This record gives sequence, C-alpha cells and structure tokens, in this order.
Amino acid sequence: MEKARVNQIPVPRHHASETITTNCAIAGGGPAGVMLGFLLARAGVDVVVLEKHEDFFRDFRGDTIHPSTLELMYELGLIDEFLKRPHQEVRQLGAQIGDDLVQIADFSHLPTHCKFLAFMPQWHFLNFLAEAGKRYPTFHLRMRAEVDELLKDGDRIVGLKAATPQGDLEVRAELVVGTDGRHSTVRKLAGFEVEDRGAPMDVLWLRLSRHPSDGSDSLGRIEPGRFFIMIDRGDYWQCAFVIPKGGFNELRRKGLEAFRLAIAALNPKLSDRVREIGSWDDVKLLTVAVDRLKRWYRPGLLCIGDAAHAMSPIGGVGINLAVQDAVATANILAGPLREGKVTEDDLRKVQKRRQWPTEMTQALQIFVQNRVVSNVLTMRARPKPPFVAKMLNRFPWLRRLPARLIGMGFRPEHVRTPEASPAAAE
Repeated sequence: MEKARVNQIPVPRHHASETITTNCAIAGGGPAGVMLGFLLARAGVDVVVLEKHEDFFRDFRGDTIHPSTLELMYELGLIDEFLKRPHQEVRQLGAQIGDDLVQIADFSHLPTHCKFLAFMPQWHFLNFLAEAGKRYPTFHLRMRAEVDELLKDGDRIVGLKAATPQGDLEVRAELVVGTDGRHSTVRKLAGFEVEDRGAPMDVLWLRLSRHPSDGSDSLGRIEPGRFFIMIDRGDYWQCAFVIPKGGFNELRRKGLEAFRLAIAALNPKLSDRVREIGSWDDVKLLTVAVDRLKRWYRPGLLCIGDAAHAMSPIGGVGINLAVQDAVATANILAGPLREGKVTEDDLRKVQKRRQWPTEMTQALQIFVQNRVVSNVLTMRARPKPPFVAKMLNRFPWLRRLPARLIGMGFRPEHVRTPEASPAAAE
C-alpha cells in the first residue's frame, strides 16, 4: 500500500473531516500499541498509532520493565540509551511475612544482558518508544484521537474513525490493531467474546515520600488481612494496598484516618508520613480483572495486549506480555503488511503464538490469587512463611525459578524483523 497520505476534505459534519490511508492503524498508545508501531515502521511498514490522550502522563500505570523487555531493547541496539531514562533497578525480590523476611527471586543468573527489573514510569517508557519510532518516516503518532467506530466492508474491517479536536478522523487500513487496554473500545465494537477468569482483590495505589534511612529494598508485607507492597521510586515509595474485591467503599466508610493507621501498622517507619495522604483523591483504585478473548481476530482486525487479555498485577507482567505480543505481531505480520495483503490465517498465527504464554501466565496468577492473596485477605492469625518460602530462603539457587518465570515469562519473543532502512534524522 502507499505511504500514509493526508487529505483535507470539506464535507458535512457527519463525514470525516480528514482521511488517512495506511498499511496498519493501531488504536491505543500503550506499550503494545507504541511498540508495535515502532517495530512495523522500523520494518518499512506505514503505520498510524492513535492515542486518545494528549500525552502519556498517567500516574500509577504499570511500570515494571522485565529482563525480557530489556533484552529486546538490547537486540534493537537501544539499551544504553533506554537506561539513561529515570529508573530503579531491582535484582532480588522479597517479602516480609509476619516476623520473617523471605527472599523470593534472584535475577542475577538470568541468560539476559540486564539481570534486573527496571522500575520506570510508563510515560518515560512510551515517550522513549515514540521517539525511537519517529526516526522512521513511516511512523505516525496521532495524540488526542479517540477511536469510536470501526469501518466495515461486508465482514471485513477496513479502517476506523476517531474523534479529534479538529473533527472526525477516518483511517483506512489493511489492518486495524486494537491495543486500547482492558476496557478496550475496539473489542467491544468488534463484538468479541470475553472470558472472565475472576480476581478476588482490587488494589489501591498511592505514594509516600522515601527517606534515605528507609533503605532501597522493594518489598511485599503480609499481615493478617493485609497485603502491602512498596516499590522504591527514588524520592518516594509507590505503594500498593491490596483489598478484597469491591472493598473500597467499605474502606472509605471507615474513614481516611483508619486507612492511614492501617498503613502505619503494616510499616511503622511510615508513621511520620501517612498524613501525606491528604484525601481519598491521593488514592487510586485499580479494579483488578483477569480475562481474555476467545478469539483475538476477525478479517482486517486483531487485538493484542490488555485488549486481548487483561492481566492481574501479580508479578507486574502486564507491560511485558503486551510488548511480547507486539514483537510477535510484528514478526508475523510485517511481511504481509508490506505486501498489502493480510489474511485471516496470518492473524490466526499471532493468536496461536501468544495464546499459550498468556494462558500459562494467567493460570499462575490465578493460582497465586486463590492460594495466597485470598488466604491473606481472610486470615486472622499472624502469618508464617509456607514451606515453599522456607525452601527459597534455605536454598538460594531455588530463587532462580521464580526469577525465570517473572523475568522471562513462558515464551520470550525476539525481534525477527530486519530494519528496512537507516533511521531518518528528525
């Protein structure tokens, strides 16, 4: 197909005021969407990425960059530049279970160039990918473009429409890819069937200042009925307070002071700063969902990332599954997109490639939810480390297995698409 072309068309309001033709239209500027757009443009495919917000800045979005994703940055020759962005590196994960400190995962033995988790605000990650994409003339990112309609020709999706401040935007494309998150508009418009796998908890995100005397270990703290996680973000702690599913209203009914005291009880070091939580506006609710589409595609349309499978925050794998989806999609579809002919069988290959690691990851998350999180939220006695945790503490080499599952996943992808042409200077 041709390189993207923009035509200003003076038509009535019910028609598009702008029309673009491209090889691939991507709805959603999250990790899956921007990574896919970058990789396709790098492979010589004309691509338009549509993001409804004016920038990528949103607080408390997933920001755990795993070794598998860092390895992709290495393969792309971007790792040194990437690691100049603000981030914290974590080489071991542990949890305080009652009186006992348990070491869970040790990433130092992974077969990757970066043997750590990188905690990086998602807006830095997305801005980095967008800047990398803009080096290629076939990469087009449109902000403040909210997709609200799919264009059809019979049973085939042939493009989409989006609302922008300048009016309706119509994008005609060989392929539309939905990467617009767990509340995906695209999958709703397409009528895809969603399988809800269930989640027993929700998560409250908040931040508290970090003092130099706090140390830098990112830990989970488990007490009767409480699950609290602290992530070192340099000058502050990003905190996750796990609550029973639908329990936020009950927590609010008890009052903000009771919430502050609950945090201070979990970690007395925070007693002098819990009043930084000035109102409930400082607390963000993440409604946890674990679901997946039965079928990720139909002619002319594909969903990947959270639009195809919402993940639990357990393990912080959401970004990384989305990025792996994007890499597999680019590997499989770059050639057909360049030729302007993507078949249903091509789309089926993407789902086949990514469905098994998705199902395995969700199965592991559901196991932890049901066997650990649910028990913690209902227990009354002070917890003690289970047998498996004791073995991890006693035999350090065992920590390599959870590190492998968390850091690499069940099917890490590698970039197979060659760069079509040298990067163009801006």
